[in-house]
Amino acid sequence: MSLEQKIKDKQAKIGVVGLGYVGLPLAVEFADKGFYTLGIDVDRRKIETLNRGENYIQDLDNQRVRRLVESGLLEGTTKYGRAGELDVIYICVPTPFTPNKEPDISYIEQATESLAAQLRKEQLIVLKSTTFPETTEKVVLPKLESTGLKVGKDFYLAFSPERIDPGRKDFTTATTPVVVGGITEKCTRLAKLASEQVIAKVLTVSSPRTAEMVKLLENIFRSVNIALVNELALLCDRMGNIDIWEVVQAAATKPFGFMPFYPGPGIGGHCILVDPYYLSWKAKEYDFHSNFIELAARTNENMPYYVLDLIVRSLSENGASLKTAKYLFLGAAFKKDVDDIRNSPALKVMELLLQRGAKYLSYNDPYVSEVQINGTMFHSQEITDELIKEKDCVIVTTDHTCYDIPRIVQHAKLVLDTRNATKSVAKGREKIIRLGSGS
Repeated sequence: MSLEQKIKDKQAKIGVVGLGYVGLPLAVEFADKGFYTLGIDVDRRKIETLNRGENYIQDLDNQRVRRLVESGLLEGTTKYGRAGELDVIYICVPTPFTPNKEPDISYIEQATESLAAQLRKEQLIVLKSTTFPETTEKVVLPKLESTGLKVGKDFYLAFSPERIDPGRKDFTTATTPVVVGGITEKCTRLAKLASEQVIAKVLTVSSPRTAEMVKLLENIFRSVNIALVNELALLCDRMGNIDIWEVVQAAATKPFGFMPFYPGPGIGGHCILVDPYYLSWKAKEYDFHSNFIELAARTNENMPYYVLDLIVRSLSENGASLKTAKYLFLGAAFKKDVDDIRNSPALKVMELLLQRGAKYLSYNDPYVSEVQINGTMFHSQEITDELIKEKDCVIVTTDHTCYDIPRIVQHAKLVLDTRNATKSVAKGREKIIRLGSGS
């Protein structure tokens, strides 16, 4: 039976390499549609957790995961040796950058080499990890063809970028449109067919490098616009008596030509922070310097330092010292109502305070029970009136919906709000300093 027919008949066996925020939800979707799905991950704890029928991804339904595991449609393994059993394999491994802001695609390379050792005819490989243009064609393809098998004839290869936004309920793995670009026309067609089994809308582009650039454009667009509003927030603070949050809200009433973005203590998660550096690094290969993109990235990365400066100045005005002050951070996750702490600006601000000699740091996050900063483990503290009262400064770094902001302001000595969470607070506004408010 051809691969195409196997996919259409739901006889194709699906593999997902990397069972994180992207991989496990994708695996669950395929299993839920009746495809046998095998997840491969080098993290033994994830595999053991999954095979017990336990979910570890916030956006997934626990009962759904348990049902699929118990039905035998979904399982996990640490062994790449089983890849030969599979017909369609998605690569969803991390793509971080180095301390020097250079791409680290070692996870892609390791996964590809492990899959190449098991590669057989009539297999489809789809790379989903965010990366720079030409990775699929110049890194993944040569490793797979080193087996002697030829793309488009013996096996098939495509790139289809992930578009997961943790915490969203309106757009999920199944309902968010995706883009697919294959090495050959048949590669594209088969990758589109496979993705259409679980995703509502699949668009095709002319090549993998085009699909890779699509992903970078999406996130660099956000990076640039966030940087713009962050810089305007700094200007509003410098000028005084102009509130950037009010400005954005008013500008957003224009029904065309404007899209609202909001300032904050920095950007977090995986893609928006990382993607500009992936593209700028690749651009240098062509003697092209993406100054505009890099400037936006630097502007966003400087925001935690600006928040640190606000903390120092605010404490000074209240007669407190940075080193002896007691701090409470509200939120450790990179955005509200999620448990994702990857590149969280909250953790960066805490790290900077510790480096400056602060000794009394604590935090609360209902989604994050513990974090490690500068080698020290911190545990989420229960928010009580007494806890708030004893702190010299409460810093809102993540505006989780569950926070009772009026109560927190009532009992706090000083509140530094980086998310506009205190916008509706009526009493105690003299205690509040909001980033970008012009105060």
